[in-house]
Amino acid sequence: MSTNVKVLLVDDNPMVLGMLRGALTPLAVVNTACDGADALLKAVEDPPDLLVSDYRMPGMDGRQLVEKLKSRPKTAGIAVILLATKTDISEKLGMQDHPADDFVEKPFFLKDAIQRIKRVIDKIALEKMAKTTPSDGILRGSLLQMNVIDLVQSLEMGRKSCLLTMTNDGDKCDMYFREGQVTHAAYGDLTGDPAVFKVLRWTNGNFEMNFEGKTSEETTTLNTQGLLMEGLRLLDEAQRDSGEAAEKKQEEEDDVLLDS
Repeated sequence: MSTNVKVLLVDDNPMVLGMLRGALTPLAVVNTACDGADALLKAVEDPPDLLVSDYRMPGMDGRQLVEKLKSRPKTAGIAVILLATKTDISEKLGMQDHPADDFVEKPFFLKDAIQRIKRVIDKIALEKMAKTTPSDGILRGSLLQMNVIDLVQSLEMGRKSCLLTMTNDGDKCDMYFREGQVTHAAYGDLTGDPAVFKVLRWTNGNFEMNFEGKTSEETTTLNTQGLLMEGLRLLDEAQRDSGEAAEKKQEEEDDVLLDS
């Protein structure tokens, strides 16, 4: 799903830059720069929503680039992800006062890096959608635009408090968030963790987000990340069992054909 989120990628390695651009283009509007100076000019001219930059670059490094952008009112609000080694993150960047919104540790697998960057893109996309909320204060959208997992992760990252209502073919799930944590969920007769696990399977439907929605009920036992991890584990397990069942059925049918 492509969004209107603008991303500026910065890396002096053309291969890394090309791979990241190719993987992120379906998710956002992507521009690139080959060094810090080029990135600074492009960011000032057309501020991106998200800067994804290598930390170690000749000349102006990633930290210096971020400092220059943060010092300018026009670019101070840009979200930042830095690509850096574990040593650089712990010894040089981790001690700074919020130099970045997130880090991607180098070396990295492309799939893992894109998943991490996508979480921030989804958060920004949700914030942009929230700014266009109708007068009734309810944000509406399709799960084809942003699926259940992306919605939940975005609300967690943004530390949002709201009622998220999702509907799909007559079914309905209410999920309450308090500062990004799911506190209560209801899906038919299911409440709490099982209700969350059930709705993670949805691939179609619609959602409504009411930032005034509150409840005193607390039925979940896991934090938001725990719910997602356990829900995905259960989903993988169900898909694996389904695949094994289908394979067994095919083997039985083959045996019948061989015997006939």
